[in-house]
Amino acid sequence: MATLNAQALLDREGLAREMVDYRSGQTIFSQGDACRHVMYICRGTIKLSVRSESGREVSVAILGPGAFFGEACLAGQRNRGGSATAITRSTILRVNKQKMVRVLGRPGSMADQFIAHMLARHVRIERDLIDSLFNSCEKRLARTLLRLARYGQRGQPRRALPQLSLDALAEMADITRGTVNRFLKKFKKLGFIEGDGAFKVNSTLLRVVLRE
Repeated sequence: MATLNAQALLDREGLAREMVDYRSGQTIFSQGDACRHVMYICRGTIKLSVRSESGREVSVAILGPGAFFGEACLAGQRNRGGSATAITRSTILRVNKQKMVRVLGRPGSMADQFIAHMLARHVRIERDLIDSLFNSCEKRLARTLLRLARYGQRGQPRRALPQLSLDALAEMADITRGTVNRFLKKFKKLGFIEGDGAFKVNSTLLRVVLRE
């Protein structure tokens, strides 16, 4: 996914900013909260999710450093349509939506880069949605692990993942806890991952995703 140096651009535009630190598992915002800020990940990893009226929660995206989120407030959304949760210790830069709108409307501003960044993110979310609808549980779990390891994003992927419970991985991949446990054992036996709990992901896991 395309990234941009938002901190440098926001510094150049002179926006008032607020840095907030979140611990692993802490809620950044909840579905239904008022929309007042656009957010940018300086450090860490966050999960976007949506909860249905019946109470079922589905992960929509996993985002890392260099990604914006919460941008729906710029389109007039008054309340959050989903939730954001820190998967690891994270530092989030929050920008007031009125100031962000003014800056994006200036000629020669960061608007073009911001729009390109958000379009790339939405293409990726759409691709992940198609994956969850049509691909096997094994491929969905493999893609979840690869996303957490940041394969396919700018910079070097990180092999070591944050320690996550089976329930958390099941929610992200939209499969059952037992299925996660079964495939993790399979991936480990085949050498695609290493360790217990805090896994290390090997590039060979890509074979599962690319397999027809």
